[in-house]
Amino acid sequence: MPSIVKTLRAAADPNRLRILLLLQEEELSVAELQEILVMGQSTISTHLSQLKRAGLAEDRRTGKSSLYRLSAEGSDSVVVGLLAQARRELPEAATDQADMRRVVKKRQDRMRAFFDSVAGRMGRDYVPGKSWKSLAEAFLRLMPPLTVADVGTGDGSFALLLAQSALRVVAVDSSEKMLEVGREQALRHGVANIDFRQGDMEELPVDSTAVDLVFFSQSLHHAAHPERALREAARILRPGGRIVVLDLARHRFEEARELYADEWLGFTESEIETMLIAAGFAAAQASIVDKESEGPQFQTLLAVAEKTRT
Repeated sequence: MPSIVKTLRAAADPNRLRILLLLQEEELSVAELQEILVMGQSTISTHLSQLKRAGLAEDRRTGKSSLYRLSAEGSDSVVVGLLAQARRELPEAATDQADMRRVVKKRQDRMRAFFDSVAGRMGRDYVPGKSWKSLAEAFLRLMPPLTVADVGTGDGSFALLLAQSALRVVAVDSSEKMLEVGREQALRHGVANIDFRQGDMEELPVDSTAVDLVFFSQSLHHAAHPERALREAARILRPGGRIVVLDLARHRFEEARELYADEWLGFTESEIETMLIAAGFAAAQASIVDKESEGPQFQTLLAVAEKTRT
């Protein structure tokens, strides 16, 4: 529990309360907070520094900047109660939340624009972590004909492979241009059992308990909130259904953020297993299944888990 004195001192300023209310909902950069609150950079940075000293906020490096969020101590029941009261009393709270959603959508749109720009070239261009060896490893663990969701399908190349043995594939991606490429490929190859749908992996356009297997093939590191994407996967899976995550193992190639619109620099085995269990999965197992020989020597992580039956 954070110091009550430090908490009250930090919360005495209405603008710091506004920042805390925003960080309770979303990780945000200084620039994004500037845009939402219409304040100068030095003012925002000073407030954030005071919130960090009070143990109410924390940050993580992402490329050349940092993203700030409510700390674990800031999620204490006393602080949560204080913020709930502030949300009701602060006249700017509702407007701040609306502006925050607009700013986050702009961030997502920038990522979508990147994938729109490379639509149709993904099969020919280099994409880190997408190796045939790692895909083959995943196929070894597939069960017989199932209804499969391919989350973050991109140009649909993987969905086409899945469709060969699946009853039906629901292929979801946020980029409509990518989906157009996928539909064209499916039509060209005479594949009729793929249902291409536009949507965010954190709010999947799929009914609850509708599929037997969920695949994330090099897509989870593009999620703003990977844990939310995994919870959505659990929602659409039938009890006893399985999830397979193929992604990059944790690396330090910062340029991936700009080159490939990566939100996260991969995950460790323990991080993936912990997130899967927290999302409602059991028997989570993660391991490294491939390592590229050339720099930056990306490693591919394969994780498999089962949705609990209760």
